[in-house]
This record gives sequence, C-alpha cells and structure tokens, in this order.
Amino acid sequence: MSASEREKMAAGEWYCCLDDELDLLRRQARLAVHAHNTLPPDARGAMAPDVFIEAPFHCSYGINIILGERVYFNAGCTILDSGRVTVGDRTMFGPGVQIYCAEHHKDPKLRSQGIEIARPVVIGNDVWIGGGAIILGGITIGDGAIVGAGAVVTRNVPAGATVIGNPARVR
Repeated sequence: MSASEREKMAAGEWYCCLDDELDLLRRQARLAVHAHNTLPPDARGAMAPDVFIEAPFHCSYGINIILGERVYFNAGCTILDSGRVTVGDRTMFGPGVQIYCAEHHKDPKLRSQGIEIARPVVIGNDVWIGGGAIILGGITIGDGAIVGAGAVVTRNVPAGATVIGNPARVR
C-alpha cells in the first residue's frame, strides 16, 4: 500500500498538496484561525503555559506547530506549516514574521500539479525574531540567536548569533 500525501508530507518526501485529506486539514485550520482572529482580545486563551499569539495570525495546518513555554507571536505572523515547526521556550516573534516550510517543485510541470516538499524549521530557546523576518524551510536557529527585522533567513543561524539582511548574514 502506498503512503498517503499526508504521510509523504510528514516524512519530508515529495507529495501532492492538491489532495482531499490535506484540503480538509487546511479548511479546519482556516476555521480555527478565523475563530482566534475574531475573538475579543480578552477572550484569547493561551495554547500552552504563557504562550500568546496576537491576532491576526495565519497557519496552513496548525497540527505541525510545536511551541515551548512563554512563546510570543506579535500581530500578523504567518506559519505555512506543511513541515514541522518547533519553537523553543521564551522565543519572541515581532509583527509580520513569516515561516515557509513548503518548497514547490522546480520543474514547472510538476509544480503545476501541486508537487512540493515540506522542510522543517527548528527555532531554539530565547530567540528573538524581528518584525517582517522571513524564515525558509529546512532552517535551524540556535538558542539565544537574534534575527533582525526584515531579514530573510536562508541558512542555519548559530546559537547566540545575530543575523541581518537579505539573505541574512551574521553581523
């Protein structure tokens, strides 16, 4: 029996995102995100101890996001979580931070058929991601690192490093 598209996605293999099961999961995420984004500010509860996600927020699936304690997302963050996104304790995201796990196929014919691969993102403890930063799939950001506002992270960031620019480079 062949693996489902969801199983291939979770395994980091090429999969087709134009799939009924994945469509249903994305729809469930859209409904949950809409509910979160339209709640009065005082009605938003924490997802884990001291986790806070400002509205508006967007994610593709939600099921692939793992958050540590005391994580904070400022307004306008987007996580396209086709791959697993792991965020360590006490990590803070500025407004408009974007995390993109999906990588579409380079072959135009396969890309038009919805073929993509999911790359995980791992963000350590005590990381600060500045507003408007973009983090691509397959990236690891080490503990205590700082990603400057507007940076585009295309390579791993060592623990304790500060990166800025497009592409982000150690400062």
